[in-house]
Amino acid sequence: MTRIENETQYSAVMERVEELLQIVGEETPSDDRNSVELVLLSNLVADYEDVHYPIKKPSLISVLKLRMFELGLSQCALAERLGMNQSKISEILSGKSEPTLHQARKIVEELNISPSVVLGV
Repeated sequence: MTRIENETQYSAVMERVEELLQIVGEETPSDDRNSVELVLLSNLVADYEDVHYPIKKPSLISVLKLRMFELGLSQCALAERLGMNQSKISEILSGKSEPTLHQARKIVEELNISPSVVLGV
């Protein structure tokens, strides 16, 4: 098998990976047949999942909301922390507006959010 073709094969391979995970440990030599099989099957699974279950980049809105939750910030508290007015924060969180470059820099610095997320790249 050079790749997983369908969900039935994917399920079967995942079942085998689960079995191998019970057998192969950190101390298992890399040339052990179970270890080799686990690596090969894991690579097949990763390739299949990259195509069929891609992980999308997070949006600024979702990351801001998560960070607000983590820090226990309301929109008002977030606006104060970033030096913005609350209506601008509301517009950004609703998707009606994008932060300016200056505001984006404050978001990166104050909330420790990746610049690529803030700038949408």
